[in-house]
Amino acid sequence: MSADRQRNLGTLSLVLLALVFVAAVTANNSLLTGLRIDLTEDNLYTVSPGTRNVLASIAEPINVYMFFSDSETADIAPLRNYANRVREMLEELEGAGGGNLVLHVIDPAPFSEDEDRAAQFGLQPITLGLGQSLYFGLAATNSVGDEEVIEIFNPDRERFLEYELARMIYSLARPDKVVVGVHAGVSMTAGFDPQTQRVTEPWIVYSQAGQLFEMRSLPPGFTEIEEDVDVLWLVHPRSLQDETLYAIDQFVMGGGRALIFLDPFAEVDMAAAMDPAAMAAGSASDLAPLLGGWGVEFSAGEVVADNQYALSVTTGLSMRPVRHLGLLGLDATAIDPEDVITDGLYNINVGTAGHFSVADDSTVLLQPLLSSSSNAETLPAIQMQMLTDPEALLDDFAPSGESYILAARLTGPLGSAYPDGPPAEVLPDAGGDLADGADSGEDDDAGVDAGSEGPADSVSPEAQSDSAHLASTDSANVILVGDVDILSDRLWVQQQNFLGQTLATAFANNGDFLINALDNLSGSADLIGIRARGTYSRPFTRVQALRRQADAQFRQTEQRLQAELTETENRLGELQDTRTDQGSLLMSDEQQAEIQRFLDEQVRIRQELRGVQRNLDRSIERLGTVLQFINIGLVPLLLTAAALLAVVVRRRRAEKKS
Repeated sequence: MSADRQRNLGTLSLVLLALVFVAAVTANNSLLTGLRIDLTEDNLYTVSPGTRNVLASIAEPINVYMFFSDSETADIAPLRNYANRVREMLEELEGAGGGNLVLHVIDPAPFSEDEDRAAQFGLQPITLGLGQSLYFGLAATNSVGDEEVIEIFNPDRERFLEYELARMIYSLARPDKVVVGVHAGVSMTAGFDPQTQRVTEPWIVYSQAGQLFEMRSLPPGFTEIEEDVDVLWLVHPRSLQDETLYAIDQFVMGGGRALIFLDPFAEVDMAAAMDPAAMAAGSASDLAPLLGGWGVEFSAGEVVADNQYALSVTTGLSMRPVRHLGLLGLDATAIDPEDVITDGLYNINVGTAGHFSVADDSTVLLQPLLSSSSNAETLPAIQMQMLTDPEALLDDFAPSGESYILAARLTGPLGSAYPDGPPAEVLPDAGGDLADGADSGEDDDAGVDAGSEGPADSVSPEAQSDSAHLASTDSANVILVGDVDILSDRLWVQQQNFLGQTLATAFANNGDFLINALDNLSGSADLIGIRARGTYSRPFTRVQALRRQADAQFRQTEQRLQAELTETENRLGELQDTRTDQGSLLMSDEQQAEIQRFLDEQVRIRQELRGVQRNLDRSIERLGTVLQFINIGLVPLLLTAAALLAVVVRRRRAEKKS
């Protein structure tokens, strides 16, 4: 074959190869559009079933605007990587939204209309200094003009990225305000204080909740919970009758979510009590018949005392601060970082709290949200009630070594506390009137007219027959908190008067805890079921192990050097003590020899330290070389070999057929 013919054949081969490549890419774009394979360990790019159900519930289009200053972040690689992660998640949600979720990615250049639009949505710019700022947030709107905003995407909350986006979509798809049914055994709303003859302000936490949710007060002795109540909020419920307990039970069995605050000794209630007899009776709440039937136990007669988280208080007995083992300032180590309610909270104060546990024969799932340290024990609640000097709690303090659950999430399958049906007090008699004992003794108007018909899903006496009884639920979601004082203003907020206005400054995350809990429970079961995901940033565990190993060797060598130095100093001191010419400032030959020996040893040990560091660098470089070979060379070779093998197998099959 001539050289010209070989050259032409080679050129033709290259042209054909290029055409095949273009054809393959075109076919891939046409035939494999939408096909995705998620090979990440935590399925980071796979939308969870709960999110898909939320997206399927969208009735009208929702517009999502992602604002990211792409041109301003050219040199900020970590931020750009996370922005790609957010954008890819949004694109996955858009694809799963069936056309009802429309994504707009906007680069708000400085002094542009897009930047003005980001500011109008309330997005917060990230200031980089020298007048430079950038945006990395999100705004979403529905067809009726409602808006939801994520001011700044925080990489530290990446594991909750899907949850936050799904919650935003759920809120816009359901524009009606969430209804929270409230029953409180303490006065959280505005009232009148007979002692001061003044109107009392509502608790700040209640006011904040009222700005976000529709608060609906449940009367004393309520026997039904209306169908449109999304979340049941119980605060210090005491002496509830069976018909009320049964209504709560059936609400939960029917898929309702509940937030329950109990307390073995509610100081905020005792402070408001004026009747000496009431004060002597104590102020405890436990819902024992209900929780016991659910397989949960609460220490209604015991308070958790913790020597690690104890707060300092000032008493009238001595003006110096003393530590109060019953007043606890929980830090991040006592707060569950894996639950969306408590993630990011760093300080929650509780006062004379009780604890929860799972009964011995129970199979319920109790996930701790707030916990004590192991340097804690339980004390009788009556001891707190009669306490005059908090310092006395330290006298006989003996930690049990056990960590106590102060707040928890109760989830999963749950059986009714009334497995045999409604209690006798709830069953109607033949004439339609309630049987004896149905009267709560608190408010004759609290019940429901026997002739009226409540909503289909309401837990009313008429509906509480054996046929309507709900014996269990597969998706219970109840938040249990063993303290009521956690909600009171004194434990988390300070109020000041400024120019005639009262300003509240939070010094703890108590209010955030409540709002997060109501917000989480108000979502659908699909939304609540979305748990924390993994993070896209994968640490180099092998490199970290090499660094830890080298660091251990470095420290060991460094400690040996320090020991040598100490030994040399001691040796020099001994030589100085044995000298007969104590007044001489010149060193003896032995001292000079000892110093020279140490200097030589110091040089040798420093060489060892440098060798440890060099070996570490070499190990990391070797590891990097191996990874580069695998990624750049070995994987393509394996793929090529697999492709050639497939071609050979296909040809042989074709030859056999022919």
